[in-house]
Amino acid sequence: MAQGLERNEAPIHSEGAALSVRWVQGFPNQSIHFVNNHTICYPSGNYVIFINIETKKKSVLQCINGIVGVMATNIPYEVVAFSDRKLKPFIYIYSFPALTRKTKLKGNVLLDYTLLSFSYCGTYLASYSSLPEFELTLWNWETSVILCRKSQPGMDVSQMSFNPMNWNQLCLSSSNAVSIWTIERSNQEHYFRMKSVKLPLEDGSFPNETDMLFPTSLHKDPIYGPVLPLSAIARLVGEEAETFRPKDDTYPLLHPTMHCWTPTSDLYVGCEEGHILMINAETLKVTVIQKREEITCPDNVAPLISPVSMVYQKDGLLTSGIDGIIYSFIIKDLKYQVKIILEVEEPVFSLLFSPSYKMLLIQTDTGSVYSYTFGEEPALDKILDACDGKFQAIDFVTPGNKYFLTLTNSGEVCIWSIEDCTCASKISLRTPSTTLACSPSSSSAVVGTVDGWVHFLDILEVESPQVIHKTFLSRSPIQILSYDQQGIYLLAGNAEGNVFVFNANPSSSFQILGFTEANKDILQISTSCCPEAEIVEVLVLSPLVETGRSRLEYFTLPKALLQVSEAFCDERGRLRDELIRKFLYEMEHMLSSAVLDFQHNRIYGFCSQVPYICSYIIPEKDHVGACILKPHQKVQSKQYGPGMLYMSSHGLWLLTVAKCGFLCIRDIYTLESFVRCRSHSHQGHGIQSVKISMDGQNILVNGTDDGTLVHLKWKQLGSNLANDILDYCQQLLSVISSTSRRENDYLTILRQSPEMGREAEQHPTESNNNLNLDSSQEELAITYERKEVPWIEKKSDEAIKNEVKLFSQKRKEIKRGLRELAKTMKKEVEMHNLAKSYLAELIKEECWDSMVVKGRALKCFHIPYVVENFPMKARTEEELQELKRVLQQKTIETECLKLRKELVEVQSALALTKKHHEEDEEDEDKIIKDTNLPNYLLGSLSTEFGVDTSLLTSQLELHSREEKINQIILLKDIIYRVKTVFNSEFDAAYKQKEIEIARIKERNVRIEEIISDLDLEETIWQPAFEECEQPERTLVVEDDEISIQKYLAPWQKAKTELVMPLEMDGLLQARASNARHRGLMDMMGGVLEVKKEDILRMVIPQPAFIAKPDALWTEEEKKRFKEYEKKVKELNEERDKYRKSLETELKKLQNSIQESTQNFDDHLKRLFERRVKAEMVVNQEELKINNLVFSLLLDEEISSRELFLNNYLMKKQEEKSQTAEAIQKAREDLDVFKEQHDNLAAEDKILEHNFKKELSEVSGHQVDILYRLFKRRPRIHKQKTQTEASSLSPFGERPGSGKLNRDNFAQLMKAMDELDSTSNMPEGMDPLVWEHFCAIRRAKVESEHKVKQKAAGLMEMTAFLRRRLEDDETVQHEIERVFHELIRLQDDKAKFQVNLTIQILLKQGQVELENFQLILGYPDAILINKTIIEDLNSVIRTQGQKKVASMMESKEVHKGIYQIEWEHKKMEMQMEDLSQKAWDIQMLFFSRDRQKYLNEPNYESLIAIQIGIMEQTINVIDKTHKKNVENCKKLLKKLGKYSNQKDRANYTLSCNLQEELLAVSERQDICNEIGSKLTCEKIAKEQYDNMMKQQKLTHLSKQQAEQISVFQAEVERLRMKTFPALVPM
Repeated sequence: MAQGLERNEAPIHSEGAALSVRWVQGFPNQSIHFVNNHTICYPSGNYVIFINIETKKKSVLQCINGIVGVMATNIPYEVVAFSDRKLKPFIYIYSFPALTRKTKLKGNVLLDYTLLSFSYCGTYLASYSSLPEFELTLWNWETSVILCRKSQPGMDVSQMSFNPMNWNQLCLSSSNAVSIWTIERSNQEHYFRMKSVKLPLEDGSFPNETDMLFPTSLHKDPIYGPVLPLSAIARLVGEEAETFRPKDDTYPLLHPTMHCWTPTSDLYVGCEEGHILMINAETLKVTVIQKREEITCPDNVAPLISPVSMVYQKDGLLTSGIDGIIYSFIIKDLKYQVKIILEVEEPVFSLLFSPSYKMLLIQTDTGSVYSYTFGEEPALDKILDACDGKFQAIDFVTPGNKYFLTLTNSGEVCIWSIEDCTCASKISLRTPSTTLACSPSSSSAVVGTVDGWVHFLDILEVESPQVIHKTFLSRSPIQILSYDQQGIYLLAGNAEGNVFVFNANPSSSFQILGFTEANKDILQISTSCCPEAEIVEVLVLSPLVETGRSRLEYFTLPKALLQVSEAFCDERGRLRDELIRKFLYEMEHMLSSAVLDFQHNRIYGFCSQVPYICSYIIPEKDHVGACILKPHQKVQSKQYGPGMLYMSSHGLWLLTVAKCGFLCIRDIYTLESFVRCRSHSHQGHGIQSVKISMDGQNILVNGTDDGTLVHLKWKQLGSNLANDILDYCQQLLSVISSTSRRENDYLTILRQSPEMGREAEQHPTESNNNLNLDSSQEELAITYERKEVPWIEKKSDEAIKNEVKLFSQKRKEIKRGLRELAKTMKKEVEMHNLAKSYLAELIKEECWDSMVVKGRALKCFHIPYVVENFPMKARTEEELQELKRVLQQKTIETECLKLRKELVEVQSALALTKKHHEEDEEDEDKIIKDTNLPNYLLGSLSTEFGVDTSLLTSQLELHSREEKINQIILLKDIIYRVKTVFNSEFDAAYKQKEIEIARIKERNVRIEEIISDLDLEETIWQPAFEECEQPERTLVVEDDEISIQKYLAPWQKAKTELVMPLEMDGLLQARASNARHRGLMDMMGGVLEVKKEDILRMVIPQPAFIAKPDALWTEEEKKRFKEYEKKVKELNEERDKYRKSLETELKKLQNSIQESTQNFDDHLKRLFERRVKAEMVVNQEELKINNLVFSLLLDEEISSRELFLNNYLMKKQEEKSQTAEAIQKAREDLDVFKEQHDNLAAEDKILEHNFKKELSEVSGHQVDILYRLFKRRPRIHKQKTQTEASSLSPFGERPGSGKLNRDNFAQLMKAMDELDSTSNMPEGMDPLVWEHFCAIRRAKVESEHKVKQKAAGLMEMTAFLRRRLEDDETVQHEIERVFHELIRLQDDKAKFQVNLTIQILLKQGQVELENFQLILGYPDAILINKTIIEDLNSVIRTQGQKKVASMMESKEVHKGIYQIEWEHKKMEMQMEDLSQKAWDIQMLFFSRDRQKYLNEPNYESLIAIQIGIMEQTINVIDKTHKKNVENCKKLLKKLGKYSNQKDRANYTLSCNLQEELLAVSERQDICNEIGSKLTCEKIAKEQYDNMMKQQKLTHLSKQQAEQISVFQAEVERLRMKTFPALVPM
């Protein structure tokens, strides 16, 4: 290992070392703001950056809690408000330019604030938070008090602004809504009131909106019930019903993007669709501003599509879009004319006017800021020039005290001044870049790109950097570029794990010396090169993700490698491991960073999974393979997240950064941090990289995602620390000074002669030609022949080679694309086939497999009739259970109804005669027999199919929901039974047709024989089932349906070729061996006997002599000829007979077939009629089901509507209670405030009336003069703004705020001071009197000011009360409206439940009527059942009979009245006699016992009861006495035992006492003779203690004896008390 400088190993002790932020470089990603007329500000990372537009000077304000969230400014007060981005964030308010915190606001927001906005000149600050609160909060930022808040769940706002002319109005807009918020105030109470703006449609038109809550345009349907709103149909009962609209009724609205206020308190809103809206903030009327003429723009500029930013100017707007053009909209009479004001090179993000409206600030998407001044040249000035992307890498230009470089991800390299961060120059590589490094030994820099190139830059002249060389390394991105401390070597690591070694000197054309291989995804490359060492130590860190470890690869590069690089490399250019002393080390845990120590052979690592920084000692002995390193030193980092380590130039400081955003500088020996600075935050994912200058005085910190670059400078540093690093810096600069001068001179020459640079690029060294990563990879450097070729030929060769290379690459890409396309198409076809197969399976499962009865048809034989059955699915278990429940319920209801009728009829029969009773029984029997409803009331013909309909409820009685549901279930069961009945008939017909076809087939066999025997040319009619009759045949694929040849595998083809010859041989052998069959065919025509059917084919052979002439015949031949003729004649006769019999049989068979098929057709015709009737029944029942379902649906809709109205009513009633409470509170506050105002006004009048009393001692003339002065008030001159500024500002003078009122009062009192001066004192006035007068006048002025303030507050509170009363009236109107709607809905519901929809079967045909006075309209008619009239007639008849019976009873009553009167008089006389007897009896004297004896009817039983009670009482007393005696005996026994124990204890103690006394006396004698005085005292003390114990025991025994005696006496007393008769004799 190389040894470095000798340094003191004592740890660093630096007390008070601290870093401070010198400047911050970042670009705005939010809208910029004006703080005053000359200063703008914007947030960047953890900082708020302020820029003076005139001087371009910057100042920085740091947020102490991390990254800055949203920001707002208040120009009149010159304050800045911003929020942090942490859990439960705060809002900080700072004053400018002092940058001191005025207040900190803490709300209830959990995650983040999204918008902040100040009122123009008031003390209001509005904040809005998105998830999860969606809360708008109004603050008084001066007092840090929340005035009011309101939550709007789901309302995401993109822009919020106060009305500049009315600081009590606020506008919130998003991409789909615009709302106006009004701040209402009552004394100290504040309230929000929101009004939403109804936006037009996308085409700019306004929709025809109807009231969805209480629609008035819905027509009334007298047949199908009330027509309800869509929300009730959708069954919505909550708040969503208030705004519900179906998809067909919703149209896309305009999408607002920006808005701005006008001086008339109107709003201009720009939309994505290109429309501009004007909204009246009071009436919320929306007007679409039309174009006066088309936009005239240049050919290369697209017309305005949607405004991204918008600001108001006089008589119009300034807008900008993504095209980078700023348009001026001149608006007049609701029409606008467009002009192009300015063209910017980039898309514009926002526009902003300065407070004086002299300047327009333009912010682009990249973060650049321009200022446009109207009427000045140049009009456009660049304030902030943003880089093209965020900073990817940074580095100092050696030695790091003047300039530094930055690299963006787009390849833009900028050179900045360290002093004030001004951009000296920039150069763009126009390729995505990854890393950057500056050479310590020359004024050059290197940039690594994503596509594997390394670009070398000449930065000798910072104003004009240029690319002097570039090298292609590999196709993988360059991840790390690192120089050693002396700038000898450049190390480049890529994503594949290759580390390339370059000669860092520009004079060598940055020769590639070789490469070495490491693991993929290199994390860091660290080098160590001390000035005295001859080698450069290199450490490469890479992760081992599979094992959860990290690998370190250590190797050395000798300085002699520059001269003999070929000897260190193999044929591929890879550096030999044994020559560079390469060793592998592994850690047991993951490291995110590792660096080499300069002196002590140590490695420092930052653990990525645990918060520790460890040091490891490199073993001195060589090893083979991977060596496991154990931590030598372990310190907790106090930084969370993966971090990085960096070493200072002198190697004594260890810089650590992590995701938390803190930078720690640690002592290399103790690893303890002596400086800790927070430059970034974890919300921006911490720090990406840090660089420290060679002298340690400048530190650059680059954020990961916040796009902020921070320059830190030492605020305080100890002298020892500063001297160490400065001394080492001077030593290092002296070492590399010669090399630096030489290389810079080369760069100067190279810059002066560009051709030399081009030759250097075209002719790299020979080592580059032979350097390859792999035999399959392309060469890293292109070989060129060293011949003098003209320049044009070289360029043409390069172009040809590039074209060939590009063509080969494109060809490979096309082939690769074709293969991928083929795979994709194959996969798509497979998936398409799979989808089709799956769909086919689903259809088959749904339409075929799930059917219990398959759908099929049946055709007639001769007529075109087709009868289809009913396809039926199996009923589910739930349906069967439901049907069973309904049937059981209906059966129970029928039985209960029958029993009730019997009970009613029995009770009515008791009041009637026997005859009437018999008639009622007959009527009852008739009723019971006619329980089934007639078809015309049943509504269907289901009874014709034998289906039982007795359980169906009459259509006139279906009122409840449960009855309708049960009726639907029964109707479905009827439909099922009708279909089942018809299907059974269909199956019977189908079987019959099968039998007929079989019979026809059998007969056709005989017919075919007859036709063949008769040689007729007739066709045989053979009926068969078609596919509609046997649909299962469509699911089976026959072989004849396949038109293509079956695909056979090669092994199947080979098998067929082997089997076919064997089968042919077997067939031929079978045919050759069948001699019997051949003999039968040759000799007997194939039959053994002649049948009758063969007569027609029989032929009598002619004799042979027939060929001769007749004259030559012999007699024998003639005789034989006659026999021949006779046989022929007989054969012909037989043939004729047989032919006639066959013809007769044929006709008979055909007639039988025709008759049977005709009968079947007739049967099928009847079945067809049956099918039509069954379908009619099914349709009738389904129509009834549909009517019932519709009634249920309408009932549910009405219930939903009713529930919604009740909920809405409750909501409005709650609002009514809230408004009532608000009105009551407002009235109370108003009364209190009015009383205060009246008191102040009265006090003010008293002050005026008491003026002369206060000056009663002054003369009248002077009092008059003083009274005129008393009435005089100073004039306050308003501050007039500059005329130019007021003319430029479209808002003019804006309304004042509380602060301005206080300022006016202060000016008034200041003017009063001038009036109170002695110069205004009248002549001859006493100074004491003048002072008293001034005090009175000042008090009067203050009183008048208070009265004015109170009057303004009183007017405000009166207006607030009036608005609350208006709200209350509105809510009351809504409540009345809801009540009216509820009443109407309940009426409709009652009518709907009474007015039933029934289905009646009407008899078809013509009916003749006698008269033609027909009633065609039945609006007032009622449909009732005939049984109701019959029941009513029977009731009338019964009541008439009851009336006759009652008249007969009254006649009998009149007869008995006279008898009752006579009996009454008799009873009165008897009553008088009895009363006299009772009086006599009452006057007699009786004792209580006698009275009881006389009054009680059962006196003896009463006495017996009393005796029994007394006996029970005596028994209870005896039992209680016995228990008490037993308890006392037990207690005495216990006390006796206890006294015995005490006696024995006392006896034992007395014996022990005697023994102890004896022992004491013996020991006393011994002590007197032998022991000392101390022993005697001890013994005496012990004896004294024993005596005290004995006395205590004696005393205790006496007490116990006394207690025992007391207990015995108590026992004796109790015994005597309980049993006094048991006195001892």
